[in-house]
Amino acid sequence: MQKQTHIHTTQMALTPLKTAFASNSDKVERRFHVMAKPGGAKCNIDCQYCFYLHKDELLNQGTQPKMDDATLEAFIKSYIESQDGDEIVFSWQGGEPTLLGLDYFKKIVELQNKYAKHGVRIENDLQTNGLLLNEAWCQFLHDHGFLVGLSIDGPEFIHDKYRKTRSGKPTFQRVMQAVDLMKRHNVSFNALVTVNRFNAKYPLEVYRFLTQELGVTYIQFTPCVEPRSFTQTAPHFWKENMSPKLGSELAKPGHLMSVVTDWSVDAEEWGEFLIAVFEEWVNNDLGRVLVNLFETAVAQVMGMPSQLCVSAEFCGKGLAIEHNGDVFSCDHYVYPEYQLANIHDRSLNEIAISTRQYSFGMAKKSSLPQYCLDCPYLKYCWGECPKNRLLTAPNGEAGLNYLCPGIKMFFDHSLPILVGISTLIKSYNSSEYSEYNL
Repeated sequence: MQKQTHIHTTQMALTPLKTAFASNSDKVERRFHVMAKPGGAKCNIDCQYCFYLHKDELLNQGTQPKMDDATLEAFIKSYIESQDGDEIVFSWQGGEPTLLGLDYFKKIVELQNKYAKHGVRIENDLQTNGLLLNEAWCQFLHDHGFLVGLSIDGPEFIHDKYRKTRSGKPTFQRVMQAVDLMKRHNVSFNALVTVNRFNAKYPLEVYRFLTQELGVTYIQFTPCVEPRSFTQTAPHFWKENMSPKLGSELAKPGHLMSVVTDWSVDAEEWGEFLIAVFEEWVNNDLGRVLVNLFETAVAQVMGMPSQLCVSAEFCGKGLAIEHNGDVFSCDHYVYPEYQLANIHDRSLNEIAISTRQYSFGMAKKSSLPQYCLDCPYLKYCWGECPKNRLLTAPNGEAGLNYLCPGIKMFFDHSLPILVGISTLIKSYNSSEYSEYNL
Protein backbone atom coordinates (compact mmCIF):
# COMPACT_ATOMS: atom_id res chain seq x y z
CA MET A 1 0.00 0.00 0.00
CA GLN A 2 1.33 3.41 -0.92
CA LYS A 3 1.36 6.29 1.51
CA GLN A 4 -0.58 9.41 0.58
CA THR A 5 2.34 11.32 -0.88
CA HIS A 6 1.38 11.63 -4.50
CA ILE A 7 1.63 13.97 -7.43
CA HIS A 8 -1.68 15.69 -7.82
CA THR A 9 -2.51 16.83 -11.31
CA THR A 10 -4.00 20.29 -10.82
CA GLN A 11 -2.78 23.75 -9.94
CA MET A 12 -4.15 23.23 -6.43
CA ALA A 13 -1.55 20.57 -5.72
CA LEU A 14 1.64 22.57 -5.38
CA THR A 15 2.68 21.14 -2.02
CA PRO A 16 2.69 17.45 -3.04
CA LEU A 17 4.43 18.42 -6.27
CA LYS A 18 7.13 20.26 -4.30
CA THR A 19 7.53 17.27 -2.04
CA ALA A 20 8.00 14.97 -4.99
CA PHE A 21 10.65 17.19 -6.56
CA ALA A 22 12.42 17.74 -3.27
CA SER A 23 12.64 14.01 -2.70
CA ASN A 24 14.70 13.73 -5.88
CA SER A 25 17.33 16.08 -4.49
CA ASP A 26 17.42 14.74 -0.94
CA LYS A 27 20.75 13.08 -0.23
CA VAL A 28 19.33 10.02 1.43
CA GLU A 29 21.55 6.97 1.20
CA ARG A 30 19.46 4.48 3.14
CA ARG A 31 15.80 4.47 2.23
CA PHE A 32 13.93 1.22 1.82
CA HIS A 33 10.63 -0.21 2.89
CA VAL A 34 9.71 -3.36 4.78
CA MET A 35 6.29 -4.98 4.65
CA ALA A 36 5.72 -6.54 8.08
CA LYS A 37 3.69 -9.73 8.47
CA PRO A 38 3.50 -10.05 12.28
CA GLY A 39 0.64 -12.54 12.12
CA GLY A 40 1.96 -14.46 9.14
CA ALA A 41 -0.64 -15.77 6.70
CA LYS A 42 -3.35 -16.26 9.32
CA CYS A 43 -6.62 -14.72 8.09
CA ASN A 44 -10.28 -14.76 9.04
CA ILE A 45 -11.54 -14.94 5.45
CA ASP A 46 -10.68 -17.18 2.54
CA CYS A 47 -10.33 -15.14 -0.65
CA GLN A 48 -10.06 -17.56 -3.54
CA TYR A 49 -7.41 -15.47 -5.30
CA CYS A 50 -5.20 -14.83 -2.25
CA PHE A 51 -1.52 -15.33 -3.10
CA TYR A 52 -0.56 -15.54 0.55
CA LEU A 53 -2.80 -17.99 2.43
CA HIS A 54 -0.68 -20.98 1.43
CA LYS A 55 2.38 -19.55 3.20
CA ASP A 56 1.33 -21.12 6.50
CA GLU A 57 2.11 -24.52 5.00
CA LEU A 58 4.99 -23.48 2.75
CA LEU A 59 6.84 -21.82 5.64
CA ASN A 60 5.60 -24.12 8.40
CA GLN A 61 3.97 -21.23 10.25
CA GLY A 62 1.69 -23.36 12.40
CA THR A 63 -1.90 -22.61 13.32
CA GLN A 64 -1.40 -19.33 15.19
CA PRO A 65 1.69 -17.49 13.92
CA LYS A 66 2.57 -14.36 15.88
CA MET A 67 5.67 -12.19 15.99
CA ASP A 68 6.83 -12.48 19.59
CA ASP A 69 7.82 -9.50 21.72
CA ALA A 70 11.57 -9.93 21.22
CA THR A 71 11.28 -10.21 17.44
CA LEU A 72 8.85 -7.30 17.23
CA GLU A 73 11.20 -5.09 19.23
CA ALA A 74 14.22 -6.18 17.20
CA PHE A 75 12.39 -5.36 13.97
CA ILE A 76 11.17 -1.93 15.07
CA LYS A 77 14.55 -0.96 16.52
CA SER A 78 16.48 -2.11 13.45
CA TYR A 79 14.05 -0.54 10.98
CA ILE A 80 14.28 2.86 12.67
CA GLU A 81 18.07 2.68 13.00
CA SER A 82 18.47 1.64 9.36
CA GLN A 83 16.73 4.67 7.86
CA ASP A 84 18.28 8.08 7.13
CA GLY A 85 15.17 9.93 5.96
CA ASP A 86 12.97 12.31 7.92
CA GLU A 87 10.02 9.89 7.68
CA ILE A 88 9.83 6.18 8.44
CA VAL A 89 6.79 4.25 7.26
CA PHE A 90 5.79 1.00 8.93
CA SER A 91 3.41 -1.18 6.93
CA TRP A 92 1.48 -3.90 8.72
CA GLN A 93 -0.07 -6.61 6.62
CA GLY A 94 -0.93 -10.30 6.66
CA GLY A 95 -2.92 -12.42 6.46
CA GLU A 96 -5.15 -10.24 8.55
CA PRO A 97 -3.10 -8.19 11.05
CA THR A 98 -6.07 -7.15 13.21
CA LEU A 99 -6.30 -10.78 14.36
CA LEU A 100 -3.35 -9.97 16.63
CA GLY A 101 -5.59 -7.71 18.69
CA LEU A 102 -5.61 -4.04 19.58
CA ASP A 103 -3.22 -4.45 22.54
CA TYR A 104 -0.59 -5.80 20.17
CA PHE A 105 -0.73 -2.62 18.09
CA LYS A 106 -0.61 -0.48 21.20
CA LYS A 107 2.64 -2.27 21.98
CA ILE A 108 3.87 -1.46 18.47
CA VAL A 109 3.30 2.25 19.03
CA GLU A 110 5.05 2.08 22.42
CA LEU A 111 8.11 0.46 20.86
CA GLN A 112 8.17 3.00 18.04
CA ASN A 113 8.14 5.80 20.59
CA LYS A 114 10.90 4.08 22.54
CA TYR A 115 13.28 3.99 19.56
CA ALA A 116 12.12 7.10 17.68
CA LYS A 117 14.87 9.44 16.52
CA HIS A 118 14.66 13.16 17.08
CA GLY A 119 13.23 15.00 14.09
CA VAL A 120 12.10 11.81 12.36
CA ARG A 121 8.40 11.26 11.78
CA ILE A 122 7.05 7.74 12.17
CA GLU A 123 3.99 6.76 10.16
CA ASN A 124 1.96 3.55 10.13
CA ASP A 125 -0.30 1.97 7.58
CA LEU A 126 -2.44 -1.10 8.08
CA GLN A 127 -3.91 -3.30 5.39
CA THR A 128 -7.11 -4.99 6.50
CA ASN A 129 -10.26 -6.68 5.27
CA GLY A 130 -12.11 -4.60 7.86
CA LEU A 131 -14.13 -7.36 9.46
CA LEU A 132 -12.69 -6.92 12.96
CA LEU A 133 -12.73 -3.14 13.09
CA ASN A 134 -14.87 -1.75 15.90
CA GLU A 135 -15.20 1.48 17.86
CA ALA A 136 -12.05 0.85 19.90
CA TRP A 137 -9.98 -0.07 16.86
CA CYS A 138 -11.10 2.98 14.91
CA GLN A 139 -10.46 5.33 17.83
CA PHE A 140 -6.93 3.94 18.11
CA LEU A 141 -6.30 4.21 14.37
CA HIS A 142 -7.46 7.82 14.41
CA ASP A 143 -5.55 8.81 17.54
CA HIS A 144 -2.27 7.41 16.20
CA GLY A 145 -2.70 8.53 12.60
CA PHE A 146 -2.76 5.10 10.99
CA LEU A 147 -3.56 5.06 7.29
CA VAL A 148 -5.82 2.10 6.55
CA GLY A 149 -5.72 0.22 3.28
CA LEU A 150 -9.14 -1.40 3.02
CA SER A 151 -9.39 -4.40 0.72
CA ILE A 152 -12.58 -4.04 -1.30
CA ASP A 153 -13.16 -5.17 -4.87
CA GLY A 154 -16.25 -3.19 -5.86
CA PRO A 155 -19.99 -3.18 -5.15
CA GLU A 156 -21.60 -6.13 -3.40
CA PHE A 157 -22.14 -8.50 -6.33
CA ILE A 158 -18.51 -8.02 -7.37
CA HIS A 159 -16.82 -7.95 -3.98
CA ASP A 160 -18.51 -11.14 -2.77
CA LYS A 161 -17.46 -13.13 -5.83
CA TYR A 162 -14.09 -14.07 -4.31
CA ARG A 163 -13.95 -12.41 -0.88
CA LYS A 164 -15.83 -14.86 1.33
CA THR A 165 -15.46 -16.17 4.87
CA ARG A 166 -14.02 -19.60 5.52
CA SER A 167 -17.57 -20.92 5.70
CA GLY A 168 -18.36 -19.43 2.28
CA LYS A 169 -20.41 -16.47 3.50
CA PRO A 170 -20.23 -13.03 1.84
CA THR A 171 -18.22 -10.26 3.50
CA PHE A 172 -19.41 -7.08 1.76
CA GLN A 173 -21.89 -5.90 4.38
CA ARG A 174 -19.36 -6.31 7.17
CA VAL A 175 -16.81 -4.36 5.17
CA MET A 176 -19.31 -1.55 4.71
CA GLN A 177 -19.86 -1.49 8.48
CA ALA A 178 -16.12 -0.95 8.82
CA VAL A 179 -16.31 1.91 6.31
CA ASP A 180 -19.05 3.59 8.36
CA LEU A 181 -16.99 3.20 11.54
CA MET A 182 -13.86 4.66 9.97
CA LYS A 183 -15.77 7.62 8.60
CA ARG A 184 -17.37 8.23 11.99
CA HIS A 185 -13.94 8.27 13.64
CA ASN A 186 -12.23 10.22 10.84
CA VAL A 187 -9.82 7.40 10.06
CA SER A 188 -7.91 7.95 6.82
CA PHE A 189 -8.40 5.03 4.48
CA ASN A 190 -7.60 4.04 0.92
CA ALA A 191 -9.25 1.42 -1.27
CA LEU A 192 -7.12 -1.57 -2.25
CA VAL A 193 -8.66 -3.34 -5.23
CA THR A 194 -7.50 -6.67 -6.59
CA VAL A 195 -8.44 -6.66 -10.26
CA ASN A 196 -9.28 -10.23 -11.14
CA ARG A 197 -10.89 -12.07 -14.01
CA PHE A 198 -14.38 -11.19 -12.75
CA ASN A 199 -14.31 -7.55 -11.69
CA ALA A 200 -12.11 -6.60 -14.65
CA LYS A 201 -15.29 -6.84 -16.71
CA TYR A 202 -16.92 -4.06 -14.66
CA PRO A 203 -14.43 -1.16 -14.62
CA LEU A 204 -16.91 1.69 -14.31
CA GLU A 205 -19.08 -0.12 -11.77
CA VAL A 206 -15.99 -0.67 -9.61
CA TYR A 207 -14.58 2.82 -9.98
CA ARG A 208 -17.84 4.70 -9.53
CA PHE A 209 -18.75 2.64 -6.49
CA LEU A 210 -15.43 3.48 -4.85
CA THR A 211 -15.46 7.17 -5.66
CA GLN A 212 -19.16 8.00 -5.49
CA GLU A 213 -20.54 5.61 -2.87
CA LEU A 214 -17.50 5.05 -0.67
CA GLY A 215 -16.11 8.52 -1.30
CA VAL A 216 -12.48 7.38 -1.41
CA THR A 217 -9.94 9.71 -2.95
CA TYR A 218 -7.07 7.24 -3.32
CA ILE A 219 -7.36 3.88 -5.07
CA GLN A 220 -4.72 1.22 -5.51
CA PHE A 221 -5.47 -1.18 -8.34
CA THR A 222 -3.45 -4.40 -8.28
CA PRO A 223 -3.79 -6.93 -11.11
CA CYS A 224 -4.29 -10.50 -9.96
CA VAL A 225 -1.73 -12.65 -11.77
CA GLU A 226 -0.83 -16.01 -10.27
CA PRO A 227 0.88 -18.94 -12.00
CA ARG A 228 -0.91 -22.23 -11.57
CA SER A 229 2.00 -23.53 -9.53
CA PHE A 230 2.28 -20.49 -7.25
CA THR A 231 1.62 -22.43 -4.05
CA GLN A 232 4.65 -24.66 -4.58
CA THR A 233 6.98 -22.91 -7.00
CA ALA A 234 8.86 -19.67 -6.39
CA PRO A 235 8.99 -17.00 -9.13
CA HIS A 236 11.65 -17.71 -11.77
CA PHE A 237 11.88 -21.34 -10.73
CA TRP A 238 9.20 -22.32 -13.22
CA LYS A 239 9.78 -25.08 -15.72
CA GLU A 240 10.70 -23.83 -19.20
CA ASN A 241 7.79 -25.64 -20.81
CA MET A 242 5.42 -23.68 -18.55
CA SER A 243 6.16 -20.43 -20.39
CA PRO A 244 3.80 -20.08 -23.37
CA LYS A 245 4.37 -17.64 -26.19
CA LEU A 246 2.70 -14.26 -26.32
CA GLY A 247 -0.72 -14.66 -27.95
CA SER A 248 -1.06 -18.32 -27.10
CA GLU A 249 -4.32 -19.61 -25.65
CA LEU A 250 -2.21 -20.95 -22.81
CA ALA A 251 -1.47 -17.33 -21.88
CA LYS A 252 -5.10 -16.74 -20.96
CA PRO A 253 -7.04 -17.67 -17.82
CA GLY A 254 -9.70 -20.32 -18.20
CA HIS A 255 -7.79 -22.64 -20.49
CA LEU A 256 -7.29 -26.10 -19.03
CA MET A 257 -3.51 -25.79 -19.49
CA SER A 258 -3.21 -22.05 -18.86
CA VAL A 259 -0.06 -20.73 -17.27
CA VAL A 260 -2.20 -18.78 -14.78
CA THR A 261 -5.02 -19.56 -12.37
CA ASP A 262 -8.63 -19.22 -13.47
CA TRP A 263 -9.14 -16.12 -11.34
CA SER A 264 -6.16 -14.24 -12.79
CA VAL A 265 -7.08 -11.20 -14.83
CA ASP A 266 -6.95 -11.60 -18.60
CA ALA A 267 -4.17 -9.38 -19.98
CA GLU A 268 -6.32 -7.69 -22.62
CA GLU A 269 -9.14 -7.17 -20.13
CA TRP A 270 -6.61 -5.56 -17.79
CA GLY A 271 -5.85 -3.08 -20.56
CA GLU A 272 -9.55 -2.46 -21.21
CA PHE A 273 -10.15 -2.00 -17.48
CA LEU A 274 -7.38 0.59 -17.21
CA ILE A 275 -8.55 2.49 -20.28
CA ALA A 276 -12.16 2.70 -19.08
CA VAL A 277 -11.18 3.84 -15.60
CA PHE A 278 -8.60 6.26 -16.99
CA GLU A 279 -11.21 7.94 -19.21
CA GLU A 280 -13.59 8.28 -16.26
CA TRP A 281 -10.79 9.65 -14.08
CA VAL A 282 -9.59 12.19 -16.65
CA ASN A 283 -13.07 13.45 -17.46
CA ASN A 284 -14.49 13.61 -13.94
CA ASP A 285 -11.92 13.21 -11.18
CA LEU A 286 -8.59 14.61 -12.36
CA GLY A 287 -6.93 16.23 -9.36
CA ARG A 288 -9.58 14.98 -6.93
CA VAL A 289 -9.11 11.21 -6.95
CA LEU A 290 -5.66 9.65 -6.91
CA VAL A 291 -5.23 6.34 -8.73
CA ASN A 292 -1.85 4.74 -8.09
CA LEU A 293 -1.16 3.61 -11.66
CA PHE A 294 -2.23 6.90 -13.22
CA GLU A 295 -0.37 9.05 -10.70
CA THR A 296 2.90 7.30 -11.40
CA ALA A 297 2.30 7.39 -15.16
CA VAL A 298 1.95 11.18 -14.99
CA ALA A 299 5.13 11.39 -12.93
CA GLN A 300 7.09 9.25 -15.37
CA VAL A 301 5.88 11.19 -18.39
CA MET A 302 7.15 14.31 -16.59
CA GLY A 303 10.57 12.69 -16.35
CA MET A 304 10.32 11.82 -12.67
CA PRO A 305 10.99 8.40 -11.14
CA SER A 306 8.17 5.92 -10.80
CA GLN A 307 6.28 6.07 -7.52
CA LEU A 308 5.62 2.32 -7.72
CA CYS A 309 8.10 -0.53 -7.66
CA VAL A 310 6.29 -2.39 -10.44
CA SER A 311 6.95 0.35 -12.99
CA ALA A 312 10.39 1.38 -11.72
CA GLU A 313 13.59 0.61 -13.59
CA PHE A 314 14.96 -1.41 -10.69
CA CYS A 315 13.46 -3.02 -7.59
CA GLY A 316 14.81 -4.48 -4.36
CA LYS A 317 13.88 -1.62 -2.01
CA GLY A 318 10.73 -3.31 -0.74
CA LEU A 319 11.47 -6.21 1.58
CA ALA A 320 9.16 -8.36 3.69
CA ILE A 321 9.55 -9.68 7.22
CA GLU A 322 7.69 -12.71 8.51
CA HIS A 323 6.40 -13.36 12.03
CA ASN A 324 9.55 -15.27 13.03
CA GLY A 325 11.91 -12.52 11.88
CA ASP A 326 12.86 -14.04 8.53
CA VAL A 327 13.40 -11.35 5.90
CA PHE A 328 12.64 -11.92 2.22
CA SER A 329 13.51 -10.04 -0.95
CA CYS A 330 9.92 -8.91 -1.58
CA ASP A 331 6.37 -9.42 -0.36
CA HIS A 332 5.64 -11.43 -3.52
CA TYR A 333 8.82 -13.49 -3.12
CA VAL A 334 8.16 -15.01 0.28
CA TYR A 335 9.54 -18.40 -0.66
CA PRO A 336 12.51 -20.24 0.87
CA GLU A 337 14.55 -19.47 -2.26
CA TYR A 338 14.34 -15.74 -1.53
CA GLN A 339 14.96 -15.72 2.21
CA LEU A 340 17.80 -13.29 2.97
CA ALA A 341 18.42 -13.52 6.72
CA ASN A 342 16.75 -13.27 10.10
CA ILE A 343 16.35 -10.02 12.01
CA HIS A 344 18.04 -11.58 15.05
CA ASP A 345 21.17 -12.31 13.02
CA ARG A 346 21.61 -9.23 10.83
CA SER A 347 20.36 -5.65 10.83
CA LEU A 348 17.84 -4.58 8.23
CA ASN A 349 20.38 -2.16 6.82
CA GLU A 350 22.84 -5.00 6.22
CA ILE A 351 20.13 -7.10 4.64
CA ALA A 352 18.77 -4.33 2.41
CA ILE A 353 22.18 -3.42 0.98
CA SER A 354 23.49 -6.96 0.75
CA THR A 355 24.98 -8.18 -2.51
CA ARG A 356 22.22 -10.73 -2.83
CA GLN A 357 19.44 -8.16 -2.53
CA TYR A 358 21.28 -5.76 -4.83
CA SER A 359 21.48 -8.46 -7.47
CA PHE A 360 17.78 -9.21 -7.01
CA GLY A 361 16.91 -5.56 -7.62
CA MET A 362 19.21 -5.09 -10.62
CA ALA A 363 17.89 -8.23 -12.28
CA LYS A 364 14.59 -6.51 -12.96
CA LYS A 365 16.23 -4.55 -15.78
CA SER A 366 19.10 -6.84 -16.75
CA SER A 367 16.79 -9.81 -17.36
CA LEU A 368 14.44 -8.01 -19.75
CA PRO A 369 14.01 -9.69 -23.14
CA GLN A 370 14.92 -7.74 -26.28
CA TYR A 371 11.21 -7.48 -27.06
CA CYS A 372 10.88 -5.20 -24.02
CA LEU A 373 14.06 -3.24 -24.72
CA ASP A 374 12.69 -2.38 -28.17
CA CYS A 375 9.29 -1.32 -26.82
CA PRO A 376 8.39 2.40 -27.05
CA TYR A 377 6.83 2.19 -23.57
CA LEU A 378 9.86 0.67 -21.87
CA LYS A 379 10.56 3.71 -19.66
CA TYR A 380 6.98 3.68 -18.36
CA CYS A 381 6.79 -0.05 -17.71
CA TRP A 382 10.25 -1.59 -17.27
CA GLY A 383 8.75 -5.02 -17.65
CA GLU A 384 6.28 -4.49 -14.78
CA CYS A 385 6.68 -6.82 -11.78
CA PRO A 386 9.22 -9.61 -12.43
CA LYS A 387 6.95 -12.13 -10.69
CA ASN A 388 4.56 -11.75 -13.66
CA ARG A 389 7.14 -12.53 -16.35
CA LEU A 390 5.52 -15.79 -17.33
CA LEU A 391 5.57 -15.62 -21.14
CA THR A 392 7.94 -16.14 -24.01
CA ALA A 393 8.42 -13.26 -26.44
CA PRO A 394 7.67 -13.73 -30.17
CA ASN A 395 11.38 -14.32 -30.82
CA GLY A 396 11.41 -17.19 -28.31
CA GLU A 397 13.15 -15.25 -25.54
CA ALA A 398 11.81 -15.93 -22.05
CA GLY A 399 10.89 -13.33 -19.42
CA LEU A 400 8.02 -11.42 -21.04
CA ASN A 401 5.40 -10.07 -18.65
CA TYR A 402 2.01 -11.76 -18.74
CA LEU A 403 0.31 -8.34 -18.67
CA CYS A 404 2.28 -6.96 -21.62
CA PRO A 405 -0.64 -6.81 -24.10
CA GLY A 406 -2.81 -4.92 -21.63
CA ILE A 407 -0.05 -2.51 -20.65
CA LYS A 408 0.56 -1.71 -24.32
CA MET A 409 -3.15 -1.15 -24.87
CA PHE A 410 -3.24 1.30 -21.99
CA PHE A 411 -0.29 3.39 -23.17
CA ASP A 412 -1.43 3.28 -26.81
CA HIS A 413 -4.59 4.98 -25.61
CA SER A 414 -3.44 7.14 -22.72
CA LEU A 415 0.03 8.44 -23.58
CA PRO A 416 -1.13 11.49 -25.60
CA ILE A 417 -3.46 12.42 -22.73
CA LEU A 418 -0.72 11.86 -20.14
CA VAL A 419 1.59 14.14 -22.13
CA GLY A 420 -1.14 16.78 -22.17
CA ILE A 421 -1.62 16.51 -18.41
CA SER A 422 2.10 16.80 -17.76
CA THR A 423 2.32 19.86 -20.03
CA LEU A 424 -0.59 21.43 -18.15
CA ILE A 425 1.10 20.83 -14.80
CA LYS A 426 4.36 22.33 -16.03
CA SER A 427 2.63 25.44 -17.31
CA TYR A 428 0.78 25.89 -14.02
CA ASN A 429 3.89 25.40 -11.94
CA SER A 430 6.69 26.96 -13.98
CA SER A 431 7.70 29.14 -11.05
CA GLU A 432 7.87 26.09 -8.81
CA TYR A 433 10.13 24.36 -11.32
CA SER A 434 12.59 27.23 -11.33
CA GLU A 435 12.67 27.12 -7.54
CA TYR A 436 14.16 23.62 -7.74
CA ASN A 437 16.41 24.42 -10.72
CA LEU A 438 14.73 21.80 -12.88
